[in-house]
Amino acid sequence: MIFIFSLSHLLEEFTTEKSAREINRLLDRQPKKARKILASGEYQLVETSELVLGDRVAIFKGENIPIDGIILEGASEIDESVINGESVPRLKQPTDEVFGGTLNLGDALEIEVNREQSETVIAKIIALVEEAQNSQTKTESFIQRIENRYVMIIVFGVPLAILLFHFGFDWTWTESIYRGVNLLVVASPCALVASSTPALLSAISNGARHGMLFKGGTYLEALAEMKSIAFDKTGTLTKGEFTVTDTYWASDENEIIPFVLGLEEKSTHPLAQGIVNHWKNDYTSQSLETQEITAMGIQSNYNGDTYYIGKKRGADLDPEALLDWKKQGKTVIYVEKNHQFIGGIALLDTLNNNAKEAVQYFNRQGIHTVMLTGDNCYTAETIAKEAEISEVFSELLPAEKVEHVKKQKEIYGKNAMVGDGVNDAPALATATIGISMGEGTDVAMEVSDVVIMENNLSKLVYTHRLSKKMKRVIKQNILFSVTVIVTLIILNLMQKLTIPLAVIGHEGSTILVILNGLRLLKEEK
Repeated sequence: MIFIFSLSHLLEEFTTEKSAREINRLLDRQPKKARKILASGEYQLVETSELVLGDRVAIFKGENIPIDGIILEGASEIDESVINGESVPRLKQPTDEVFGGTLNLGDALEIEVNREQSETVIAKIIALVEEAQNSQTKTESFIQRIENRYVMIIVFGVPLAILLFHFGFDWTWTESIYRGVNLLVVASPCALVASSTPALLSAISNGARHGMLFKGGTYLEALAEMKSIAFDKTGTLTKGEFTVTDTYWASDENEIIPFVLGLEEKSTHPLAQGIVNHWKNDYTSQSLETQEITAMGIQSNYNGDTYYIGKKRGADLDPEALLDWKKQGKTVIYVEKNHQFIGGIALLDTLNNNAKEAVQYFNRQGIHTVMLTGDNCYTAETIAKEAEISEVFSELLPAEKVEHVKKQKEIYGKNAMVGDGVNDAPALATATIGISMGEGTDVAMEVSDVVIMENNLSKLVYTHRLSKKMKRVIKQNILFSVTVIVTLIILNLMQKLTIPLAVIGHEGSTILVILNGLRLLKEEK
């Protein structure tokens, strides 16, 4: 038992150190060099660490932004998935803020540095994770404290008991020593200590077979006691893959869709991929020479006609159907021919397999369900309603997710956070139990306490049931072992217990407790 406890602490320290190394890799997402704009208008390549407030920096298409800043010139779509976890790039225009480590998908930008390197969003993510991890690793095991004190009481108590038996009960020295040896055997806490460890190891092994990896038994135990669970949206509740849900055509769709495919098939944008996947098996795309319109869409000229797909252009009123789609939280794409609206396409990020069933399960268990997402409120409300989430908070930055997780912990006690992205890492580390999706980022998996190897929340439901069963088994073991110890001590004081029977009773109870714990290796229905 001493070896098992020592090994568990050694592994905990190793895991913490490894997590810290993984978190520091976040810094690699920010370019080491930046293109500083001098007063003469020329570019000078400098170390990112040398940038100061007010410096102007140029970022070309396809480059990572080196530091947080405000756009002075240019407009572009920025992939901010490293910050907000969302797969849809965001349009950024002059006066908008951009963050270090994000990717410029459009034309060149000129930004003005508005934060020191140590104050950037990614730097704060790292600091928040480290702070949360340090606060979690100081907890000392309650069982260890009780065990140490109990053993000391027995070691010093047995000689005193022998003296009491001889001088207090007037037993002979032979009988007193015999009963003292018996007491040392039956009062030994082997069964009590074995009440939890075999059960924990068995449950962890069972969970691992079902794709749930725990970094310690305490997290599995805490899972049974959680009262609140928060979910990230993209990649956790949803797939991060957009699906066409509705279409609206002002003319023959059979003539329009080949041009839609021709415009979108060369794009790597998640929305474009969703559109192509929807029709690629039913239509042949029209071969087109395309031109990207910065932060708007894609356009092409064909036989004297101009085709366009992307964001809305012009001030014409939308058809009622498109307005309804927007209210439902769907992303709306506009199709034009010769600058005239000819169609609209609605897309929505779809729920992960078993996500709704998992949320319903936790709701039935009386566990408060929450969604924490960086996405807009309309989309968040739509997904939350579909998944039957009890409470939703949208348009959150990583630090704001942490605040919500802390608040849930204050209100409900033990809580869990489920996420998959770098932006979820601080919240995962702050929650009582951080649960990451196996197909998510390395950082999220390293800082979390539990990893779901597949993006399948039914695994989490299975493990929650397993953890509740484990808690029942541990309670049974503790009650049984204490009952056996008390019974054997009473029989010994009544002078009706021999040493062979004491050994059988003591070791037998230990074996039964371990076997009861091993029941957790069985498959759960």
